[in-house]
Amino acid sequence: MLVKRSNGRLEVLGLIIVVIFFVLVSRLGYLQMAQGQYYGRLADGNRIRLIPIMAPRGIFYDRNGVTLVSNRPGFTVSVLPITGPVPEEAVLKLATILGMNVEEIKGKLAQHNGSFEPIRVKTDVGPDIVTKIEERRSELPGVVIEIQPLRNYVNNELGAHIFGYVSEINDVELENRKADGYKPGDIVGKFGLEKLYDKEIRGADGGNQVEVDVNGRPIQVIGKKDPIPGHNLILTIDARIQKATEAALDEQLANLTTKAAAAVVLNPKTGEVLAMVSRPAFNPNLFNGGISSKDWKQLNDNPFHPMDNKAIAGEYPPGSTFKIITGTAALELGKVTPEEKILDTGTHWIIPKGNSEGEALGWINFREALSKSDNVYFYEMGNRLGIDNLEKYARMFGLGAVTGINLPGESDGLVANRRYKEKAYGEEWYLSETFDAAIGQGFQLATPLQMAVVMSEVANGGHRYKPNLVSRITSPNGEVIKTFTPEEVGSVTITEGTLTLIREALREVAQPGGTAAAAFQDFPVTIAGKTGTAENPHGKDHGWFVAYGPYEDPRVTVAVIVEQGGFGSTSAVPIAKKILEAAFNINQPPSESAKIYRPHTAL
Repeated sequence: MLVKRSNGRLEVLGLIIVVIFFVLVSRLGYLQMAQGQYYGRLADGNRIRLIPIMAPRGIFYDRNGVTLVSNRPGFTVSVLPITGPVPEEAVLKLATILGMNVEEIKGKLAQHNGSFEPIRVKTDVGPDIVTKIEERRSELPGVVIEIQPLRNYVNNELGAHIFGYVSEINDVELENRKADGYKPGDIVGKFGLEKLYDKEIRGADGGNQVEVDVNGRPIQVIGKKDPIPGHNLILTIDARIQKATEAALDEQLANLTTKAAAAVVLNPKTGEVLAMVSRPAFNPNLFNGGISSKDWKQLNDNPFHPMDNKAIAGEYPPGSTFKIITGTAALELGKVTPEEKILDTGTHWIIPKGNSEGEALGWINFREALSKSDNVYFYEMGNRLGIDNLEKYARMFGLGAVTGINLPGESDGLVANRRYKEKAYGEEWYLSETFDAAIGQGFQLATPLQMAVVMSEVANGGHRYKPNLVSRITSPNGEVIKTFTPEEVGSVTITEGTLTLIREALREVAQPGGTAAAAFQDFPVTIAGKTGTAENPHGKDHGWFVAYGPYEDPRVTVAVIVEQGGFGSTSAVPIAKKILEAAFNINQPPSESAKIYRPHTAL
């Protein structure tokens, strides 16, 4: 009986074993046959990791092929999330080596999303940092040194306000750009062309396929996806004129107590920007890897605001350069004839406003008044026109609105008008304010770029072109992706007679008897220009000069302002003269002679 019972139990046990074996074999067969590919992919996913390789950003060239912004290799300290969280002790040691705050490093590590991507802790470190990390590698698990392309602004401060700078994406930018594929640690444009064209020039990252062991440690590289460099920008800038403009401003500012100025050089026939300078400037290379606290404090504490692009964002009373607009309005609306003479006794007879330093020019006509920049004459033009007509013509010339240049941060200035005063001050308009507006004072505000556009409209017959800094976008292999052509965005209704009279008067500004005669009376190229001195309630007057040349066939327009520089004839005119010398190859070094600017030259 006992034997039968034992045999029965063995049979049941054997049956169970057979069933279990059958189930295991069946399951193994199912996994192997039906799900083999699926689990194979999962196994590869655990065994193979992709380490990103940053793509180099596109290169910036000037109109003649001169490299202005490029890339260079640099060392970046990163953390690879291989075996889990980085030990506290390792973070402390890394912070000491890098000279960083521990919490800053922890914040970067906290952004990790679980993927096998390097967490970039500090970019562009020196060889000394690399050596220290290599010496203590056993104490810094997961810390690696990457070689990445870093932005290289070839001439340091040159063109800084045009190019901008790059730095690591911040939380706000990341939130706004996640849909476009941006991720933590990405380097993005923060300012200037770098910011505006970031999508076009950032490229596509590549990566290494790395085989890892069970502990997540890399064993070997089994594949590589090369990064795709970003598109290049062919700029309208002429590097030679840009350098001459910057040198001219720096030389003049070295002789003045002020350190702030700006200049814009345009092709009046196309709107192409040949040079743009704002002083003081900054070195965008400082932002590679994150600017130091010391450098950032120095920039922030500078009372002349080096981070501001004064050429497009600085708003100043245009001063006597506005008389071009007042004169155009008066002639076009028949408020004065070219021959009519007005008596200048030094002070206007209705409101006691007069000329600088009490000068009296006697009986003068329009051409004399504009070339000698007579205030009393243009006070009378303001009296005859009224503020509404002054506003109408100022807006016709494009003032009071952004020019549309392809740079972020442009200001629109201000055109004096009744509505603005009523809204801002709750007061009615006074005749004295019309007098101020007629000579570019009071509420009137304009940027240097706007005044360069105004002068271009006079030079080209009334056409307003959108200022442009980019000629073409090209692929890394040179294929043209996009071409930018001149874009006319407005016009000034002006008769040929008025235009001729304005031009002749502006030509006389740079000839004997004119306010810029001392600089240009022996100049080999005929120049038309207008000086301006803008009152400044916060200090010394601002100095203006706007000009174009050659007079017979304008190819270059210049606008210069020197903050608190005093008279435009002594502060701004010398700068403009050197810019025009460079543009027309006058008194230039022999090595630069072959590089004279020609309209429409391209890479």
